[in-house]
Amino acid sequence: MKSKWIIAMLAFVATAGPSWAQTRLSLKDCIAYGIKNNGNVKIAQYKESIAVQQGREALAGYLPQVAGSGALDDNIKLQSTVLPGALFGGEDRRVALGTKYSTNVSAQADQVIFDQALLVGIKANKPNLENAALNAQKTKETIIFNVTDAYYQVFVTSAQIDLLKDNLDKTQQILGTLQLQLDNGVIKKVDFDRTQVSLNNIKSQLTLAESNLILAQNQLKFQMGMPLAEQLELTDNPLNQPFKLVEPEKFDAANLTDFKIQNINMQLQSLEKQRIKAGYLPKLSVYGRYGMQSLGQNLGESWGNWFSFGAIGVKLSIPIFDSFRRDAQYKQADLNLLTQNEQLKLNVQNYELQNHNATTQLQKAKLNLGNDESNVTLAKEVYDVTTLQYREGTVTLSDLLNAETSYKEAQSNYINSMLSYYQAKLGIEQSQGTLNNFYSTLP
Repeated sequence: MKSKWIIAMLAFVATAGPSWAQTRLSLKDCIAYGIKNNGNVKIAQYKESIAVQQGREALAGYLPQVAGSGALDDNIKLQSTVLPGALFGGEDRRVALGTKYSTNVSAQADQVIFDQALLVGIKANKPNLENAALNAQKTKETIIFNVTDAYYQVFVTSAQIDLLKDNLDKTQQILGTLQLQLDNGVIKKVDFDRTQVSLNNIKSQLTLAESNLILAQNQLKFQMGMPLAEQLELTDNPLNQPFKLVEPEKFDAANLTDFKIQNINMQLQSLEKQRIKAGYLPKLSVYGRYGMQSLGQNLGESWGNWFSFGAIGVKLSIPIFDSFRRDAQYKQADLNLLTQNEQLKLNVQNYELQNHNATTQLQKAKLNLGNDESNVTLAKEVYDVTTLQYREGTVTLSDLLNAETSYKEAQSNYINSMLSYYQAKLGIEQSQGTLNNFYSTLP
């Protein structure tokens, strides 16, 4: 009986164990997970496959086309014709030609010899594939940016929670001391109440920060394409790593994936102009047809009395006048190309603006980070000295609380400055089109 109980417990542990396990990932691991599992990646892959099939479709237009057909006619009323009487030495005769039933089956093969519009469509296959690949690359860059930003947010929120917990412990210690002083009549109750208010405020801030941490973790999982129910542990805290200041490189819009996509779209639009213009040219094709026909006055005979026929030929199609429809299409394509060209110029200016703003934000974040780091050191020294003086009775409680508040604010500002710097650095990578390099150099 005891052995059965042990086996049952082991089975339960084996079943429940995976739900207790945590997935431990670094920043690079998180990005790799997102590149593999984010739904947008699958959509981009589908679009690449669509581009391949579009190329096959364009090529098929210039390959042989074979079609079969069949028909069974019940001629309820045969068409009549009049035979001239001169043929028979008498009056004109009205006669019905054909049989009541006729069956016809045939197959025809067509081969295009020359169709410039189809040739231009085939030519568009390569840039179309490049466009799909660039859009997939853009999707990857977006995932790198979003996952990294969410990753930083999780650690900054965690650091804020640690800071609030530390401040909570300090304030509780002060409150315990004040309680003894209040009981001995050394301080007024208002001094005790002021510290109690400060403690309650820290508790509220801690509750909010813990809620924000859950939201940040869920946001990270969403960007990664990870189920929200899965337990995730992040291994490399960027706040604990040696801090590195970076200088942005020279900006070149040609490095941006968006710029490359727009150039490819302009190539495709130019090919669309060529395709429409090619519609003015003649089209030449050859064909071959072979079939069988059976005639009879009843249904059975129409399936048993077969004779064959066949033909080969050349077909030339020359467009003459289409009421300026193609001319209107060509002018629309030309205007679309001009519009894209102007849009590209505007976008390049916008890319330069984004890079300039990102550089400004990085410089500002770097300056604030240095100031806030120095301020934390100074605020800690003031707080330590004030705490010692308060214990010696040389400063008031207000001085101690003010020093504590200043120290908390300095710590919080420093943490926020670190987040701002990381985000500004990430913004620089995005504005310069170097997110893939950023990802590849991660440890």
